[in-house]
Amino acid sequence: MIQPFSIARLPRIEFGAGFIAKLPGLIAQYGHRVLLVTGQRSFTDSPYWPALRAALDQAGIGWEQTRVGGEPSPQGVDEAVRQFHGAGIQVVAGIGGGSVLDAAKAIAGLLPGGNSVMDHLEGVGPEKPYHGPATPFIAVPTTAGTGSEATKNAVLSVRGPEGFKKSFRHDLLVPEYALLDPDLLANCPKPQIAANAMDALTQLLESYVSSKANPFTDALAESGLKAVREGLFAWYDGGEQAAVGRSRMAYAALLSGICLAQTGLGSVHGLASPLGAFFPIPHGVVCGTLVGAATRVNLAALREREPDHPSWRKYARAGDLLHERHYPGPEESHAALLALLDDWTERLALPRLGAYGIREGDFARVVAHSRGGSMKTNPLILSDAEIAEVLRQRL
Repeated sequence: MIQPFSIARLPRIEFGAGFIAKLPGLIAQYGHRVLLVTGQRSFTDSPYWPALRAALDQAGIGWEQTRVGGEPSPQGVDEAVRQFHGAGIQVVAGIGGGSVLDAAKAIAGLLPGGNSVMDHLEGVGPEKPYHGPATPFIAVPTTAGTGSEATKNAVLSVRGPEGFKKSFRHDLLVPEYALLDPDLLANCPKPQIAANAMDALTQLLESYVSSKANPFTDALAESGLKAVREGLFAWYDGGEQAAVGRSRMAYAALLSGICLAQTGLGSVHGLASPLGAFFPIPHGVVCGTLVGAATRVNLAALREREPDHPSWRKYARAGDLLHERHYPGPEESHAALLALLDDWTERLALPRLGAYGIREGDFARVVAHSRGGSMKTNPLILSDAEIAEVLRQRL
């Protein structure tokens, strides 16, 4: 018997090389005035930017622009909402990496009402229920990592000793369209490829072994893991197969977002929230540097306490998929998975935690703030000592 499961709302998906040309037509479905949310430079310095502006002008679509630099903050979202509330914006298009998409998603949700995002952030402020309406939102990722184009949550950060990294989350925030054009990934620098790709890999693996996984998400996660295997280094190393690699990784990142939206994540993302709030460490770097250690700690805990847990078998299956072979038994598959994760972490030159000022004396505070939503869907409950061990292995 297949156990009961539910699938939350998804965006309509347009995937293909050259599909950025479809954006003006998608915008026109919702009106003639669009707010474009972009990064500081990467997209606007590309040849796609003048082509998009010309196409919008030709279609009679008026546009405004706001830029997002670095991790999106509640203050930045509120400033954009104050600026454009009442300006007749009928649709929001976010074009950029995960930070841009998260900011654009929050802005779209708040433009009609004009109130502060702090009213709705989970775990801080009054946590007022969000009822909408939201401005229609189109997500156009220019990196392959977060999968924000497929989720209902906008992750916002305030950095510093009293910082936080929290979500504004609601089904009404799901994009109307996710428009994925692998050609937009062509100018990503190698450190960004590495961090984003390992974020996607981590999301696929954590979704696959999540306590809320189901047969639907398992199928998508397995397809995504295969795409990472085929695409990551084809893209990262460059050469004749780079375009194929970009396409595979754009697809893998999309699936990682779909999966996490349905299943939740695990210990890596549980730790990513306080690490990203307290220290200047990019989210993808957290994922890439911790995924091997977290998998090792999870497997040790499963072996000791729950050897019959379904995730024991799934970790083995992930090892088989990423190596494209079938090992004789789960222990061999687990060893192969851990070796691959360690090897990729080194090949992609992902820095250790200490490079961002993190010290062993910080572990207790990080662990204490790590037990949010993501940690709750880890395959099993980890002790404080086990969570600290994940950090210690990558200090």
